[in-house]
Amino acid sequence: MIAVIQRVDRASVLVDNNTVGECEKGLAILLGVADGDGKQDADALAAKIAKLRIFSDENGKMNLSVTDVDGSALVISQFTLLANYAKGTRPDYFGAAAPDEANALYEYFCRILGGLIGKEVGKGVFGADMLCTFVNNGPVTIVMDSKVLLKK
Repeated sequence: MIAVIQRVDRASVLVDNNTVGECEKGLAILLGVADGDGKQDADALAAKIAKLRIFSDENGKMNLSVTDVDGSALVISQFTLLANYAKGTRPDYFGAAAPDEANALYEYFCRILGGLIGKEVGKGVFGADMLCTFVNNGPVTIVMDSKVLLKK
């Protein structure tokens, strides 16, 4: 499972010109579910992200987590994070989990993260064409792979 985490002042996602998910100060997370991922991957990523100290303290040092700043989160599924671009110029996505499996783990991740940060997580619509807007603060962007956290 791969997550691209951005520290944001605000973020939103639209489907058919309707806002379906948003967050204010907090985290915008693009989440890709790989074939073979399970709940342990989602648990490990959610736990790490909830405690990730990437918000500035009173001295301007990145020393606070999303919960420390009473922040929120927006999570958007993105299978393209699993792109295989090694050959040719058209990536393949065979490493991504099947849609039903990926959606179940995406929803599970959102529930776990919401519980850890104490707020409902904003979400995109799985499989939809989405228009995403992020006001990145910093900018701060971190890429995490559950395989690193679980030493797979």
